Amino acid sequence: MPENLAELEREISELRERAAALRATHAMYPDDAAGTAEAALAELGYAEQLLVDCGARLTAEAESAAPRRTGGEDERSVLRAVFNELSVPVVLLDHEGYIRRINAIGAERLGGLSGYLTGKPFSNFVDLRRRAAMRSWLAAVVRGGEPASFESRLAQRGWSEDVHLTLTRVEVPTEAHPIVLVVMSPPLATAEDEGPAPLESEVEDQVVVLAARRLDVLTRMTRLLLSSAGPGGAGSPLALDDAAALLADSYADWVIIDVCDLPADARQARRAVVAGPGDDGQREQVRSLDPLRSEVPRDVLTSGQSILHQFIEDESTLGYSEEGAPMLSALGAGSLMCVPLKGSRGVRGALTLIRRSNRGSFRLADLGLIEEIGEHIGLALPPRTSD
Repeated sequence: MPENLAELEREISELRERAAALRATHAMYPDDAAGTAEAALAELGYAEQLLVDCGARLTAEAESAAPRRTGGEDERSVLRAVFNELSVPVVLLDHEGYIRRINAIGAERLGGLSGYLTGKPFSNFVDLRRRAAMRSWLAAVVRGGEPASFESRLAQRGWSEDVHLTLTRVEVPTEAHPIVLVVMSPPLATAEDEGPAPLESEVEDQVVVLAARRLDVLTRMTRLLLSSAGPGGAGSPLALDDAAALLADSYADWVIIDVCDLPADARQARRAVVAGPGDDGQREQVRSLDPLRSEVPRDVLTSGQSILHQFIEDESTLGYSEEGAPMLSALGAGSLMCVPLKGSRGVRGALTLIRRSNRGSFRLADLGLIEEIGEHIGLALPPRTSD
């Protein structure tokens, strides 16, 4: 429970954000109602406890601020020894959900080294559609003290994996806040697929194969743009549709093209093309988003600088659906990049590519290729009114 007014205000603000995320998740994924409802009940229990106990805890501030008992170094040593010897994937999180320590088998499960993983939010390694529930369960364990056990899904580095997570609060005498022990185990039951299954094979990590794929994409795009220079003019709407379809077919899952019809005026940007694997309704939702109200395309349009998110950490950067759910979460995004379409007189638009969490993430080499393709598309766009 909070110990002062400032902490109380912070707790209420965080609770409000988690509740909003759960509402948005439920609106977007009604079939996941059971898991979302369990997390919502945990939040409700915490809210009730907050209202009942907050006053008493605040009045007892002097008592709660008494020095913690010393001699915790032995307990730390025991905890460290046990932690390092565990043969199951285990992670220690601080009270805000950042990875404090992870054992070797746990780091292998998350697809990285312990040094790289330490300090990163654990929720970043959870599939976007499961993050809201994960954060709420974490908050419930930290505040309420009761362990939580639930089904979730990990998704990083071109794979996705269903997993059963068990969260337990651990009190360490030398720590000002409790820490959370996370144990990852196989799912208790096999449920229907709730996200994209892994597609990328191990060969995708071979440099030669990746380089060949990039060269093939560039060659096909060049051929397409050259053919559009015939009757009908370069950069016709059909050429943009074809360019987006080519990239969506061979290099990304979702492709979005925004264009500026007026010279050097990003305020007049409009969404021109959306290509992707979803149904017509999902594509229409993406198409209806205002580019200037979405952080990623807006920043590229106004600055002319490319953006690469190898792993999606903030699912709100592409905007929100009509139901209030983050669009990237609805698309199952795992990696994103956006490059400017540069013509002879500046930025003509923005090209956004999205890969779902079942594919390998975009890399710097991919960004260089798409930047070159973006310049080609920008030059192929028809002249603006005042050009």
